[in-house]
Amino acid sequence: MKNIESRLQLKKRLYHFQLKRGLSIDEHINNYIKLLTSLVNVNVTIEKEDKALILLNSLPDEEYETFILTLINGKQTHNYSDVSAALVNYERRKDKQSSSNSI
Repeated sequence: MKNIESRLQLKKRLYHFQLKRGLSIDEHINNYIKLLTSLVNVNVTIEKEDKALILLNSLPDEEYETFILTLINGKQTHNYSDVSAALVNYERRKDKQSSSNSI
């Protein structure tokens, strides 16, 4: 019984997973990895593409819509590794632009 409750709670967290205001992308991805690991520990399998799409869905539209549309444009499938790497690179470029604009 406890296992089904754990799976339910973890899946609820997964499907409602959102980037929290003020949290860095690195912290967000680390939280996501921890959640995915917890799901694996209760025998829940999430498909690679679903991992990627849930991560993209966790980003606020007003800030990441262009990034998401650019990333998915023309691709038939996505995998988590590519999406998370692209997201980290996007944030690094954004940080560099904002720091160079403030000089």
